[in-house]
Amino acid sequence: MSQAPLVSVLMPAYNSEKYIAEAIQSILNQTVRNFELCIINDGSTDGTAAVIDQFNDPRIIKVHQPKNLGLVATRNALIELARGKYIAYLDNDDIAFPDRLEKQIAFLESGKADLCSGAYQTLNEETGKRRNSKERYTDADIKALISVYCPLCNPAVMGRAEIFKQFRYRPGNDHAEDYSMWQEIALAGYRLANLKDKLITYRIHPKQISRVANASAAMIFDRCREDYIRGLGIDPDLCPRKMPFLQRILKAPKFLFQINRRIRGISFSANYQIYSRFQFRGNGVWTPFTRFERLMACVLSTALGSFKV
Repeated sequence: MSQAPLVSVLMPAYNSEKYIAEAIQSILNQTVRNFELCIINDGSTDGTAAVIDQFNDPRIIKVHQPKNLGLVATRNALIELARGKYIAYLDNDDIAFPDRLEKQIAFLESGKADLCSGAYQTLNEETGKRRNSKERYTDADIKALISVYCPLCNPAVMGRAEIFKQFRYRPGNDHAEDYSMWQEIALAGYRLANLKDKLITYRIHPKQISRVANASAAMIFDRCREDYIRGLGIDPDLCPRKMPFLQRILKAPKFLFQINRRIRGISFSANYQIYSRFQFRGNGVWTPFTRFERLMACVLSTALGSFKV
């Protein structure tokens, strides 16, 4: 293709012969036709290469790596391949809804955000159960919630290509590479959003990287979380984590007050969600008191965020 496409959809692939055909077909079935699908087969040892090569659509760019380079290197190589005005992601085991690209393009073209993800449904391969995600949609809520978890679904993300060309996935953050990059983009001041429309079906299965490497990812998440809070100008000693009551009363409200001063417009529900990360679960008879504690702290911090200082 000589003319640059509007969207480059990036799909890293590794040992995904069971699911990748459905992932690829879900992109080919999009209502938007002006796209390229860039796939890098990262040294798969199963039949992934053969499945990819069954597709002859000229919009598919295929690269077969002879050896496995890892997810971070593969994602960065895909960004290098991308020629579109926008870059979108889809993992090799997920399924895009047919109007996914159309809805995200319209949202970004309206100028409401620089990068967006959206709602999604999970599909548990072991039980067959499907569940709808619960998202926060505003830039303020997303940036606030990055302090406790990743509120953007990576395989449902689309954004302006120049953002991804500037902020690459960092080696050493494997299994939390997307979380780290969203933090950098947020701190740089780009506007983030989640669409309320469901965009993809996100598979949950035993061989999923996020499940296999869960312990390693947790350690990297903790480090990245502290880096983000430090980047906001907040003492990382206040980083949300489970604390005994007396320690929590000193640190948790202080953290909420500070983050609401730095990020204007955080909703009550987002503040409530952040404060819950300071509390232990299963408090028994004390549960009404911990909920009241959380309620009061969030009412005050949300009110603080509505005033200019």
